Amino acid sequence: MTEQGQAVTEAEPELFFGSVDEFVREYLRHVYKRRIDGRNRCWAGRWWEHDEAVIRLEALWRAWEHLRLDPATGMSVWWRDHADHHLPMLMDPDGPFALATEGDENLSRKGEPLPYVAPPPGMFPDARD
Repeated sequence: MTEQGQAVTEAEPELFFGSVDEFVREYLRHVYKRRIDGRNRCWAGRWWEHDEAVIRLEALWRAWEHLRLDPATGMSVWWRDHADHHLPMLMDPDGPFALATEGDENLSRKGEPLPYVAPPPGMFPDARD
């Protein structure tokens, strides 16, 4: 409250990434590099065609946006409680990408970014606009 009794509202922090697509494309696939062979670990370059994946990746993005603001332990909490939970579920051979087992758009070698195929234009509008 101010001296005049008016409520003070804190401004919402601006998103770093404008969409789940930007988060996956620019961040996640580059920091979570794994060998994707379609047998032990699966990933779909067209992740956006899989409803469960979109929901889990959206949750990862939103949690990252919130926890990045905690300079002390935010990223540790994000990795431990979010990435380390959702990504193995997504990459499980029986998970949402179970049929994405072949082709360059679904496979990667050790140390390479996760495969990525751009979604159709307008599918993930920038939330900062």
